[in-house]
Amino acid sequence: MKLLVVNANTSPQVTDLVVQEARRAAQPGTEIVCATGRFGARIISTRAENAIAHHAMVELVAEHHRGCDAVLIGVSYDTGLAAVRELLPIPVVGMTEAALHSACFLGGRFGMITFDRRSEAVYREIIAGYGLTARLGALRSIQASPADMYRDPSIVEAKVVEAGQKLVEEDNVDVIIISGAAMAGMPRRVQDRLKVPAIDGVNCGTRLAEMLAAMKLPKPRSGSYAAVPEKELVDVAPAIQALYRG
Repeated sequence: MKLLVVNANTSPQVTDLVVQEARRAAQPGTEIVCATGRFGARIISTRAENAIAHHAMVELVAEHHRGCDAVLIGVSYDTGLAAVRELLPIPVVGMTEAALHSACFLGGRFGMITFDRRSEAVYREIIAGYGLTARLGALRSIQASPADMYRDPSIVEAKVVEAGQKLVEEDNVDVIIISGAAMAGMPRRVQDRLKVPAIDGVNCGTRLAEMLAAMKLPKPRSGSYAAVPEKELVDVAPAIQALYRG
């Protein structure tokens, strides 16, 4: 089985973190290949940057999906997920989508830890889009940046633990999602300091993508996720245009 991990951030370091965790989570025999955004933000943190990254994501998967059995969106905003799922004939899983649904199997109310306060609004919108607002216990942001993960992960870990303890003790959550592609693998490092399960989307998403690929279900022939009709597009990458020719 071959899994394509796509990071529309333009930071190879983030791709490396995501791929490392995907390889830890994957079953023996699963090959992980990856692609990183060529244009846009180093780290996507606003709606405007995410809009730019949608184009980057579609272009990346169009160029790299052939020969793969599934795709994992390695951006915590699940950038371009619906569009890519519509375009491709193979399963596509968003890392935050995977974490959210996995959390619902593990408890009643989940909490989420994010990198910065501004992103909380975007994550609330994402959670609402999946119909899971009623299961959200609370969001807690930490004062750290993805770059801090490269410089001194231990400082970020301490902040994650503090936020996680507040989610449990003050917000009464049953599961904690540690969001952000740069946070891939963080739950493994802090789980023994938290009283409830801690999960991240790369681990969950890798396993769910493998499961869906193994099921070998067909592409819908009807409905909004059926193959897109043949159409000429203007000034797009040839790989994108090819998806509109079947």
